[in-house]
Amino acid sequence: MPTLRIALAQVNSTVGDVSGNAAAVRRWSREAADAGAHLVAFPEMMLTGYPIEDLVFRNSFVEASRQALRSLAADLAADCLGDVAVVVGYVDADGPAAISSDAEPGVGRRDASALLYQGEVAATYYKHHLPNYGVFDEDRYFEPGDTLTVVRLGGIDVALTVCEDIWQAGGPFTAARRAGVGLVVNINASPYELNKDDVRLALVQRRAAEAGAAVAFVNMVGGQDELVFDGDSMIVSATGQLLARTGQFTEELLVHDLDLPPAADDVPAPEHGDGMSIDRVEIGAVLARRDDVRKAGIADRSSDEAEIWSALVLGLRDYVNKNRFRSVVLGLSGGIDSAVVAAIAVDALGPERVVGVSLPSGYSSDHSKDDAADLAKRTGLDYRTEPIQAMVDAFLANMSLSGLAVENLQARVRGVILMALSNQEGHLVLTTGNKSELAVGYSTLYGDSVGGFNPLKDVPKTMVWQLARWRNTQPGTPPIPENSITKAPSAELRPGQKDSDSLPDYEILDPIIKGYVDRDLGRAELIAAGNDPALVDRTLRMIDLAEYKRRQSAPGTKISGKAFGRDRRLPITNLFREGKS
Repeated sequence: MPTLRIALAQVNSTVGDVSGNAAAVRRWSREAADAGAHLVAFPEMMLTGYPIEDLVFRNSFVEASRQALRSLAADLAADCLGDVAVVVGYVDADGPAAISSDAEPGVGRRDASALLYQGEVAATYYKHHLPNYGVFDEDRYFEPGDTLTVVRLGGIDVALTVCEDIWQAGGPFTAARRAGVGLVVNINASPYELNKDDVRLALVQRRAAEAGAAVAFVNMVGGQDELVFDGDSMIVSATGQLLARTGQFTEELLVHDLDLPPAADDVPAPEHGDGMSIDRVEIGAVLARRDDVRKAGIADRSSDEAEIWSALVLGLRDYVNKNRFRSVVLGLSGGIDSAVVAAIAVDALGPERVVGVSLPSGYSSDHSKDDAADLAKRTGLDYRTEPIQAMVDAFLANMSLSGLAVENLQARVRGVILMALSNQEGHLVLTTGNKSELAVGYSTLYGDSVGGFNPLKDVPKTMVWQLARWRNTQPGTPPIPENSITKAPSAELRPGQKDSDSLPDYEILDPIIKGYVDRDLGRAELIAAGNDPALVDRTLRMIDLAEYKRRQSAPGTKISGKAFGRDRRLPITNLFREGKS
């Protein structure tokens, strides 16, 4: 059997940085060549970054992608890498965008894969299955392909597929079996959510069985706005055996020798109902024999807390760096949420790029101020104190306010200070509200909700505590003071205030939020699950009424199956209420 040395480039691209992404392909292709690879595969839309959203409608952007692909093929040959087959994702077009009055059925923008060889674009493939759920809107942007591209490489038939093609039965993988291929290469931009790696392996094994071929699954790594990509690339044999697998949240090159069946010239291609034709391309490559043997190994899986922490760190780091912010600033209250955000920021950026500001009012307890200072000492971040009481008093001397208005005034004064520091010194403001608080509207608009990014936006309060305890068990100085973890949560906007004055215990609240928000369960289903009917009614009302706040909230890293934002889209003006006709 021929042996193909394949390299999977699990790398980080940036949306819109076409030249930078092309340079990364050249750099990693050199590393693959130095490792003796015959073929190297890069993630979905590597040249443009992913997701490109409405950039796809710009002719100039699409042409930049196509031109970059042609230039990349020539540059790889000039780099003496022409003998390496390079599979790379990009955006293509064979007609006007679907929103154009000139749109034609069956043509338009394409989520594409290309194989580059000897300075040429030797083969192209258009993604067949287009996801249109969760964070995906690909029916809005792309036209589906209906042809499976099979490339004969050194006597081995290799099929090209893209991301969602592997998530659905039928189509390309069924066609791959008809074509008699030995390997299916599937390039991905598969966003992270907790435990998705448990789903992927079984999925790739099902598609290998469907195709009757080995499958090489390469996934992107890195952050893009709310999304973070975790990698988790792998190779599975035709019989479903896991042969190699990368770690998560790290750029790496997986290099592995695959013994594959030789291509046959008399492969029958009966009709199978997969709706795809087969385009065969032979590039005349010879698989040079390698004296050594490369087996990539299988990386260990992480705990849930380690996975989530890595996702939050990478999501924040890439948001800050890709948007060219030099540093971040956040308010340090001494509470659990700001402590965890500060620890994430220090892990992501280093303490020299993190500014923590204590903003005590007349209601701030001594232990809260002490806990904030303790965290700063533990992490080494730039720590400052800006008392707010005199500023609050100045407002109250000129306005007649009481009750909730005074509580919100304190939060808004803090927001003004943080934004002033942002304007003055160029920091990105991090807001610290967790998913539980965002769900029920437990925040002050233009106050503690102020900021450009929220690392905890998709993290329930109970998980915030779990993450804090986990992070403190890792090597080095525990960054989060024990008192911040164990004390009762409080906004400290009035004497003796605690979250439990206004909200149920988070251990009771979070499952209701998860059921209603993440799983779209209705009132009856939540009550049937054992929740108190009055509490369900109260919680659902709070969630529904807070939609206008969430619409104005900062982006934050998605870690769950359904995050606030692009995952969950509800009207602000909405009079439907669960349990009422």
